Amino acid sequence: MKKIFFVLLVGFIAFNAKAQDYMPTEADLNQFLNSKMYVVLETNPIAEYNFKIQQAIKDSWTITPYEFISVADFETMFNDPTKSFLMMTQVVFEGDQSKVRYNFLSIFLGDKEAKLIRELHDIAAIPLSYTEVDEEFWVYKMESLVCFMQKHIQNMKENPKMIKKNIYQHYNDNIKDIKQKTLYVIKDELAPSLNTEDKIKKIYPYSVKFVTSQEIEEAITNRDQNVVYFHKVGPQGTRLKARCYKIIIGAGDSNFYYFDYHWVEKGKNVDGLLESDFKKMAKKK
Repeated sequence: MKKIFFVLLVGFIAFNAKAQDYMPTEADLNQFLNSKMYVVLETNPIAEYNFKIQQAIKDSWTITPYEFISVADFETMFNDPTKSFLMMTQVVFEGDQSKVRYNFLSIFLGDKEAKLIRELHDIAAIPLSYTEVDEEFWVYKMESLVCFMQKHIQNMKENPKMIKKNIYQHYNDNIKDIKQKTLYVIKDELAPSLNTEDKIKKIYPYSVKFVTSQEIEEAITNRDQNVVYFHKVGPQGTRLKARCYKIIIGAGDSNFYYFDYHWVEKGKNVDGLLESDFKKMAKKK
């Protein structure tokens, strides 16, 4: 969750994320659960994101009423505290000299005191991609990510002690359970030293399968309880130095099983899952 500052750019919404995280309170969670959630669609009417987010919400969202709206609608509604908003935002981390923009899926609370959109608080936010990376590399996971956000809000409500800085680290308690499932990975999203399943098994002697994005989407659609998949948020050649978020998510239960990130640098860490990640997963008991 990030304290955000709003900048309106043509065709989309961008935020500047403060270094300190905003942590939702019990009152925030109650406000959300008593609100109607408005899902803000992208201005491009043929964006695949619009189709996927609408389908995901219709198929999976149960904890609040919802409605689909435009960015223009959102700009007239954001200071109504009976409303909440799910939208894709563009985030820049304050103090990050690279000025990289990331796409996040975020949920905000309406605030009657807010004079500017940048004054809204978010209660959940998941990294989707770098803005330069085409949506085909991440949009097929939308149903799973929406389900996680719903479950995450319920988890915070039931277990307020988990609400702290770096909140998603809480889910690393699930690392040990990855070994009981088959880890689906796309070969291009791994370090080059891990380009065969046999090489992976030398450091991670559990079930791993190289798959396509279509196979991951099928596992999500089928709610396959035996599969977890790797969600990477990296530069994919668009930056020489940048973050690479690494998240392993259950295809069936939409839980986070692993959350971490590293810095991608030429000649050092690559853009993908590293040997050190597999060693960490293998070691966890």
